[in-house]
Amino acid sequence: MFRRIKARLRAALRGTAEARADAGMTTSEYAMGTLAAVSFAAVLYKVVTSGAVSGALEALIGKALDGNF
Repeated sequence: MFRRIKARLRAALRGTAEARADAGMTTSEYAMGTLAAVSFAAVLYKVVTSGAVSGALEALIGKALDGNF
């Protein structure tokens, strides 16, 4: 394991192609990641704003605010 890390560090310092192989995501990967994040946010929003979950959250907050301190 240490040999691989050492080799990657040397390659990074030299600027070889091995170091640049994992330089980052491409535009299509960013687009897919953004699409996945937006889709997840939309589903989460629909779940949280649904009647059952909204009622449960209101009840939970109501219990917390009515508690004795």
